[in-house]
Amino acid sequence: MPLSPTDVPHLAAVDSARAARVLSEVRYATLSGQRAPMAPRPVIEESWGRMLRGGVDPDHDFRTGLLPPDEVRRRREETPLRHILPVLREGLLSVADVAHHIMVVADEDGRVLWREGSSPVLRKADGTGFELGADWRESVVGTNGIGTPVVVRRAVQVFASEHFVRSQTSWTCTGAPIKDPRDGRLIGVVDVSGPLETMHPATLAWVDSVAKLAESRLRELHLTSLEQLRAVAAPVLARLRGRAVVVDRDGWTAAVTGMPYPNRIALPKSPSPGRRWLPALGLCSLEPLAGGWLIRAADQPEPPGVTRIVLDLAQPRRWTVTVTSGAGTWSHELSPRHAELLYLLALHRAGRSAAGLAEDVFGDPGRTVTVRAEMSRVRRYLGAFLEHRPYRFCEEAEVEVLLPGSPGDLLPHSTAPAVLGARTAEGAS
Repeated sequence: MPLSPTDVPHLAAVDSARAARVLSEVRYATLSGQRAPMAPRPVIEESWGRMLRGGVDPDHDFRTGLLPPDEVRRRREETPLRHILPVLREGLLSVADVAHHIMVVADEDGRVLWREGSSPVLRKADGTGFELGADWRESVVGTNGIGTPVVVRRAVQVFASEHFVRSQTSWTCTGAPIKDPRDGRLIGVVDVSGPLETMHPATLAWVDSVAKLAESRLRELHLTSLEQLRAVAAPVLARLRGRAVVVDRDGWTAAVTGMPYPNRIALPKSPSPGRRWLPALGLCSLEPLAGGWLIRAADQPEPPGVTRIVLDLAQPRRWTVTVTSGAGTWSHELSPRHAELLYLLALHRAGRSAAGLAEDVFGDPGRTVTVRAEMSRVRRYLGAFLEHRPYRFCEEAEVEVLLPGSPGDLLPHSTAPAVLGARTAEGAS
């Protein structure tokens, strides 16, 4: 009976040698333009398509330089991944070591920050460039268990010759993204790698469940820190009149007085004490508290001046919106979904309804609940600069969009029909 793509993981569990042969035949036939014995799994086929369009060479191992040790150390100290290493180690490392696997933790850029596990496998990993500070983005080293989950934002298992680059086909990798539970932003990937014969299809669910457990731990830490800040804020707010809010260092609200409870306040990139213009509140005074900021609204009108909004989509995975007005300039880093929505609003200055945006993003005008929820989050930091009914940038604002040099690099994660159409139109122009 012929195999189907979904049979491959189960075949690998009982007959790894046959699975390796089948995958090798599929890879060779697909990449050489011949008829394959079966189609690759959809997640692999889509990744291979990205590699072919991006010019990645399947027969040559290309590696970028390793990060210097000081830079690896700096990234370790700054990433929230450091808080969940105990969870990842407890959930993955003991089994990985016994099963001759290694656990690899990379940041949102695909840079390897930690590697632990079986010593012989670690030595083999050195030979493939799977080292501390290595760049394992999909666009650099092809389909793999770190770079591909970064792109598709879900757990992926890559068996042997499902790797795009030939030098990696003796490995099998299972990676799961780790997201910030506060806003869904990708913060890294955890991966378990080893020889094909030691892997099992259940590895995918195992790694994904541990990643979600780690996200739960981050959520617990966040709620605990807000509780501590709330206790500090209570006596301070009790003495105040007017509108005030206490937020943590990232702008998440711990307590308020005299105003509705906002989930988050968009802070300047490098906040400092003094008078500031914040889009959600207007002119405010910022005062430091232990673990956060006290923000007191001045209840004054917005300073006059032309508002300029710059949507920067030029970088592969770091998108920002920058607002310049009479009160000054501030920037906010965008999630993938918010980057899509603001790009679409920039294309349609007259505005888009919730149904229109749902069709643009999902190809389904009925998904208005999801669109409204996301636009509500966008309005938390863009405030008065966005109108609704329909959703649009305010008429007084000058809006500029910075696009990548290559049309194919426009929001590369996006599968939104309107974005795909824009890539095609840009490429044809």
